[in-house]
Amino acid sequence: MFGAYELAYRGNGKLSVLIIDQGHDVKNRKCPVQNYKTCTKCPVCSIMSGVGGAGTLSSGLLNLRPDIGGDLIEFTGDEKGAWDLVNYVDSIFLKYGAPKDVYRGDVDEAIELQRRSASCGIKFLPITQRHMGSDGAPKVIDNFKADLEKMGIKFMLDTRVEDVNAGKVILENGTTLNARYILLAPGRVGANWAADVARRLSIPAKHEPIDIGVRVEVPAFVMAPIIAVNRDPKFHIYTDTYDDFVRTFCVNHQGFVVKEVYDKFVGVNGHSMTETTSDNSNFAFLVRVVLTEPVEDTTAYGRSVVQQATILGGGEPIIQRLGDLRMGRRSTWTRISHSQIKPTLRSATPGDIAMAMPHRIVADIIEGLEKLDEIIPGVASSSTLLYAPEIKFSANKFEVNNDLETPIENLFVAGDGVGLSRGIVGAAANGVIAGRGILKKASLL
Repeated sequence: MFGAYELAYRGNGKLSVLIIDQGHDVKNRKCPVQNYKTCTKCPVCSIMSGVGGAGTLSSGLLNLRPDIGGDLIEFTGDEKGAWDLVNYVDSIFLKYGAPKDVYRGDVDEAIELQRRSASCGIKFLPITQRHMGSDGAPKVIDNFKADLEKMGIKFMLDTRVEDVNAGKVILENGTTLNARYILLAPGRVGANWAADVARRLSIPAKHEPIDIGVRVEVPAFVMAPIIAVNRDPKFHIYTDTYDDFVRTFCVNHQGFVVKEVYDKFVGVNGHSMTETTSDNSNFAFLVRVVLTEPVEDTTAYGRSVVQQATILGGGEPIIQRLGDLRMGRRSTWTRISHSQIKPTLRSATPGDIAMAMPHRIVADIIEGLEKLDEIIPGVASSSTLLYAPEIKFSANKFEVNNDLETPIENLFVAGDGVGLSRGIVGAAANGVIAGRGILKKASLL
């Protein structure tokens, strides 16, 4: 959408632009907090596909830093250009209704939190953030889409692309569309598909690390002191036993744990609303997995882990108390009911995460939470709830130039699905770069 915006806004209507998406329009996408059911028309759930991609039904949090969710300096060449790009993306979200208020937190409190974290061997990253909310983000994206249509952009929805080639887009029904320029931005849900495209077209791409872990749920009052400093606090930890990198991600204060349905497995995520709240807070706690030769396919490894968790959960995510995980026993609804926290995702299956995930990842999660407890007392309580699996695939990273053009002339790529970003702002910035790159090729910029 950001690529299309550049083509329409800066191209002065001289290019005909079509956006193809396998998912639904914004108003037809369903939110899991609102009794969501798996989409019957698409091969994946509506949470991951549709207008605006996965970001539309996320917590709608914009991390306004060029080094979070990817490294924009890699493409801009300098720090100023990267910050200018972040500010430009932010201005477009504001144009379409994102809240004007940002979360910066008190500078002195942020410095003190950095100091306390460092004393425990943890790195805290202060970030300026704008929160649209899981209820507000769809409104912003809907406004965005309406304006694109006014500028002449066409949308072809509920349509799956089977393949792309130089100058051609082949739809699942066999129809071939001719295009002078193609911008491939399939999102995380299309990472495997994009990897297949890269292989067929001999586009160089390399495996990137992935993150595997759990969604942690605690009483909101446990997170409240940290949320007062930063809305979505980022903590980076290295564990003692394996020296593995573990991080917090996507903190949803007074939010909800939700299910994500992928092709052949389920996962979890978190939502936070601006008008509807819970008594809990949740966040992802993720272990970075890097593989080296002879087996380097992190995506295949990650899928094998989450598929096993899906089997043990009977097609639902697994839920377990941290205390039960420590004691080496599965959780039951009776044991969970003894905790001071009520789960916001009731469809999860009580079980044993240690049966579903490798020992090393489980050990990293337990050690990391115990370290984090020194900064956020109560986060490693026996009552703390863990939902598995939470996974963040890093798609195969396509080889591109600074305009995000692949070695296939006039084929551009952008976003999480091709390994160039890891979040809303980074993906949007990718779209801007690619859109401007197309305008350069068309001699319109």
